[in-house]
Amino acid sequence: MLTDDEIRRFRDDGFVAVRGAFPRAVADACAAEIWAALPESPGDPSTWTVPVRRLDGFGTPPFATAARAPVLHEAFDQLVGLGRWVPRTGLGTIPVRFPSTGEPGDDGWHLEGNFAGPDGGPRVDLRCHGRALLMLFLFADVGPDDAPTRIRVGSHLDVPPFLADAGDEGREWMAVCRDVVPASADRPVATAHGAAGDVFLCHPFLVHAAQPHHGTRPRLMAQPPLEPTGPVDLESPYPVAAAIRAGLGS
Repeated sequence: MLTDDEIRRFRDDGFVAVRGAFPRAVADACAAEIWAALPESPGDPSTWTVPVRRLDGFGTPPFATAARAPVLHEAFDQLVGLGRWVPRTGLGTIPVRFPSTGEPGDDGWHLEGNFAGPDGGPRVDLRCHGRALLMLFLFADVGPDDAPTRIRVGSHLDVPPFLADAGDEGREWMAVCRDVVPASADRPVATAHGAAGDVFLCHPFLVHAAQPHHGTRPRLMAQPPLEPTGPVDLESPYPVAAAIRAGLGS
């Protein structure tokens, strides 16, 4: 259960860390399956020859257990609303980041696309069709040097004005990024580092970025969406909607 202060920080900052959301033993089991799907070896750094490798989602029991952690379900009810989200049965996508002197090539600031438009391209709209939350599941310890996701604190409040007139069709994702990245450039930066089993719950409009890995241990993390049962009710008292109203100045 999130505290009142954690809910306030989610509304104001755009994210909250749920520490120890699922047991380390579950994180270790997920990590073992991730490594089994990779050509790299966890104990042989000589095999870590690329900055990042992406895996599709996993629906096996350890990942389902992490996705269904009771403390997360309670937090979803608090942030999104009771009955307003779809339970996950697995987790993905999983970008595995390796210590590297090379540039990862995917570390630009952005917000996530929420749904696919008629042409299949990602789009973003004010009522968050397709994404109630962005979530970051840590399957191994992630220190400040282990390429933790960078977060512009409060940047979710900069996004609504750029979507206010777009209706439910929304706007093309890249066009929104071109507007909101400079608009949020002065925001302070935090990083999503922590222990295996931690989960960061982020507002769907939060501006964030990857970064080069300057540590010594690969970073194992899933970044799935929490899907809504329908578009956000902008009059709802829940924090996701309240933050959108705050960004609109209402």
